[in-house]
Amino acid sequence: LVQLRESGGGSVQSGGSLRLSCTPSTRITGTHCMAWLRQAAGKGLEGVAACDITGDTAYADSVKGRFTISKDIAKNTLYLQMNNLKPEDSAMYYCEAAAAYGLRTPLDKDEYNYWGQGTQVTVSA
Repeated sequence: LVQLRESGGGSVQSGGSLRLSCTPSTRITGTHCMAWLRQAAGKGLEGVAACDITGDTAYADSVKGRFTISKDIAKNTLYLQMNNLKPEDSAMYYCEAAAAYGLRTPLDKDEYNYWGQGTQVTVSA
């Protein structure tokens, strides 16, 4: 069973930056597709950014140009660099993983087998 632990959330003002980290309990960053999804209060789970095992990435339109997903295989860690944050980015952010080479719909939560407990991001105006 793979466990994912997210960290790096917090409260920032609009325009600020945060970097989220996700550390799996086993070494999977080089063998699994991984992603960040988020859930705002009262809303459904939304795919934010994803990367497959080759490093190809996918982003939601709402975060393109502001968020960057990356991974450090040596450190077995997935990151999400979030710049120019907006109040509408406020949500619980989850790290997810799937044992697959690539995914047809990498921003779809149903593609993933493992997920963490989440880290809260709050952006004030």
